[in-house]
Amino acid sequence: MEKESLDTLADRAAELIAGAKKVTVFTGAGISTESGIPDFRSPGGIWERFDPDDFTYQKFVRRLETRRIWWQLFRERGLSSEIKPNPAHYAIRDLERMGKLDAVITQNIDNLHQRAGVPDEKVFELHGNVLSTVCLGCGRRYHFEQIMGKLDRGEEVPDCESCGGILKPDIVFFGEALPEEVFREAGRRASRADLFLVIGSTLIVYPAAEIPLEALNSGAKLVIINLSPTPLDDRAAVLIKASAGKTMTKVIERLRARIRD
Repeated sequence: MEKESLDTLADRAAELIAGAKKVTVFTGAGISTESGIPDFRSPGGIWERFDPDDFTYQKFVRRLETRRIWWQLFRERGLSSEIKPNPAHYAIRDLERMGKLDAVITQNIDNLHQRAGVPDEKVFELHGNVLSTVCLGCGRRYHFEQIMGKLDRGEEVPDCESCGGILKPDIVFFGEALPEEVFREAGRRASRADLFLVIGSTLIVYPAAEIPLEALNSGAKLVIINLSPTPLDDRAAVLIKASAGKTMTKVIERLRARIRD
């Protein structure tokens, strides 16, 4: 069988989007690597330097040394202003402006969907957001710049200015449950979608990977844009093994042409 071109596949994806009433987008690390954010699991990623078992929620809370290493990594790999949304993020924003996007469900913690212009209320962050830090003692919240300021002033392990409690990035650590309300609402959005668009996720990290299955089982058509295989490839109406930015740019171009026609 002759392999379909990217243009042909993008046109098929645009056709499905044009005919859909509720499009839910599900994103993983593969969309943000194109903005220069490394995938922790890829060669050269953090988990080649450190053992993930040393970064459980329990060890973060109990061990000062674990917190010191985490905050060092946070400072090294913080989301500086130089890290910007890429064409795939802006394409998803365009879906929202065209009235097609019901929700973005993301495994990413980088806030790039919001920076691209997707409204906060349409972004469901399964693993939290690294721009926010919370005190485990009193619940006070700190923004990214406040924490970076503490680290730049030489605080190796910043603590809460109000109660002296442990500060933790508002992201989901190993051994920590996903935020219940966010996960529930993400599942609800998936179940009511008529088109579910996966971008840059291998769909192997659970329980997040349950959400595309919920969409499929509720009758949604599935489009997958990912460079590597996923367990749901054989159930996709359109499967595109290409970069997120290049693909989504073509999809939006073809979608606009269909809407004009």
